Amino acid sequence: RRCPLPGAEPLLFLATLSLGLQGPLATQYLWDRLGAERGYSGHNATGPAGCGNGSAAAEPLRQEVEALVARWNLCINLGGFLVGLFSATLLGPWSDSVGRRPALVLPAVGMAAQAAVYLLVMYRRLHVAYFLLGRLLSGLLGDYNLILATCFAYVVDTSDKGARTFRVAVLEACLGLAGMLASMGGGQWRKAQGYINPFWLVLAASLAAALYAAFCLPESVQQRKPAKLLTLSHYKAVYRLYTAPEHLGSRRKLALYSLAFFLLVTVHFGAKDLFVLYELGSPLCWAADLIGYGSAASYLAYLSSLGGLRLLQLCLEDTWVAEIGLISNISGLVVISLATTTPLMFTGYGILFLSMAATPVIRAKLSKLVSETEQGALFASVACVEGLCSLVATGVFNSLYPATLNFMRGFPFLFGAIILLIPAAIIGWIEIWDSNQDYSQFSDASLSPADG
Repeated sequence: RRCPLPGAEPLLFLATLSLGLQGPLATQYLWDRLGAERGYSGHNATGPAGCGNGSAAAEPLRQEVEALVARWNLCINLGGFLVGLFSATLLGPWSDSVGRRPALVLPAVGMAAQAAVYLLVMYRRLHVAYFLLGRLLSGLLGDYNLILATCFAYVVDTSDKGARTFRVAVLEACLGLAGMLASMGGGQWRKAQGYINPFWLVLAASLAAALYAAFCLPESVQQRKPAKLLTLSHYKAVYRLYTAPEHLGSRRKLALYSLAFFLLVTVHFGAKDLFVLYELGSPLCWAADLIGYGSAASYLAYLSSLGGLRLLQLCLEDTWVAEIGLISNISGLVVISLATTTPLMFTGYGILFLSMAATPVIRAKLSKLVSETEQGALFASVACVEGLCSLVATGVFNSLYPATLNFMRGFPFLFGAIILLIPAAIIGWIEIWDSNQDYSQFSDASLSPADG
């Protein structure tokens, strides 16, 4: 039996709450553990080696710890996303046949297993390399990217094309709400009680998401049929989306929108991975509470983007709403790259208030380019793109950050702002090209009676 509860929104909220708590806390735990092993007390120091006190002797040690944390984040995320890349593209098309619920239960269980391994590391003071084991377990079952992809496929299954962009934006707003609560609560909780108690909530939220998907979520695939899981046909379904679509124009748009989505999400992931490290280091030297407020401010962009998208849709096409969102994103990253004080950093977060308006537009446009029976395969391919985004973002931004510490600590954010000019050009070009095509067809239709 199923409970009379809403659709995918509560599940995505719980999974994002778990992830939003886990990410910053794991980075800070790595900072404290690795810093303590090297005799650096970090941002909590009050002695001569403290952060931002002008001690020339402490500066090389601080940079060493920052670089070490960035490299461990790179290894952990790289391993998890490589495994998740293949499992998500296997389970996503499988959900087109057997239903969405199994493809939501499995990754939620994987996230719970990861949280359990992290707790074991903290209780037993195991080597931080065991974080990689937990990350691999989560990736093997699809990881958070599969939850994200399947929830969006669920919304497409249960919405019409006219309201799809806003429904997708509502689902993304759940990301922002959960992330904001996790960031605000996680920073204060960690400051008061350490790391272990907040990680118990990470485990509980992941288990709650799995139970909700298993027992409370109504199935959105109406015509379910048995299908093998371990078969190459699921990968072929994703491949056929881009190589054998119904129309050549659809193939071109799928490729271009996927490229724009890839660049946009890569910058988003890359910047998000570095926010905590950037705030921990000199000259900002934020403590746990300020880091929590900063993460909450970054997640608030999901909610402000939802309201802004709804208002802008009253007078603009979706494409131009996405362009405005990209302008907000570029401007905010430029300000953050130059931030040397707390007020300027929060100013950058404020300018990002429409930065998440572009992604729901791209997701909705992608969903309209394929049939209703291919939505699982489509969003599995989107999950594959997101996995690749995380892989590239982790590799590029976490490598770029320690390499540019000596001349500009905020250079990776400036680099991301420059990269975002490319998706802005792609989305604008597709809209102009479509408008010209529609105008040409209209002109041909109006001239044909006179020619006859």
